[in-house]
Amino acid sequence: MSPYLAEFFGTLLIVLLIDGVVAGVILKGTKSENAGWLTIVFACGIAVTLAIYAVGDASGAHLNPALTIALASIGSFSWDLVPGYCLAQFAGAFAGATLVWLHYLPHWKVTENQSTKLAVFCTAPAIRHTLGNLISEALGTALLVLAVLFIGVNSFTEGLKPIVIGALIISIGLSLGGTTGFAINPARDLGPRLAHFLLPIHGKGHSDWSYAWVPVVGPLLGGLAGAWIYQLLFV
Repeated sequence: MSPYLAEFFGTLLIVLLIDGVVAGVILKGTKSENAGWLTIVFACGIAVTLAIYAVGDASGAHLNPALTIALASIGSFSWDLVPGYCLAQFAGAFAGATLVWLHYLPHWKVTENQSTKLAVFCTAPAIRHTLGNLISEALGTALLVLAVLFIGVNSFTEGLKPIVIGALIISIGLSLGGTTGFAINPARDLGPRLAHFLLPIHGKGHSDWSYAWVPVVGPLLGGLAGAWIYQLLFV
């Protein structure tokens, strides 16, 4: 498998499982309706773990433009590969969101709230406050990148690192995710948001483009900060 295909498939898997659990929890008429925040957060961690197992050997399983760019900024990844990785990640996220739409096809019509439908695809703040929301996404992503770099230099039993990173995602979601829904990944938010905009979802409403830049810019800035802090203090 080429690294670009691996990044596409891995990001598709992440979005399929993350947006899938969100849909199951908040759309009307599902068997998991109202299962709650803990269900979503733990499913996010498991989704990331599975995606890393699936494609880690082929691409390093970045699966996140913020991580890809952060690693390139400290010389741990080639800038020549960054555009292809990022494009594959965004395309995979779009494809994963499209599969979620198809999987829950009869539930869009019975779910009346437009914001609920949008929340299946992308994040939104609990309280809309631009600076606060931007800081939340940046801080969560800085912690993600820092921790990934810490984990990378430690020795683990063979095959254990994906589980540790999955636990990291759960920790970030439980501790820092309540403000914005912890996108911490531009592709995971923007790709599905574009899918929401383009797909013929019954009664979908707007795609909240006025907020869309926050879960893109925040993670990019946070990822760079996390990588540079690691480089400054620990290398």
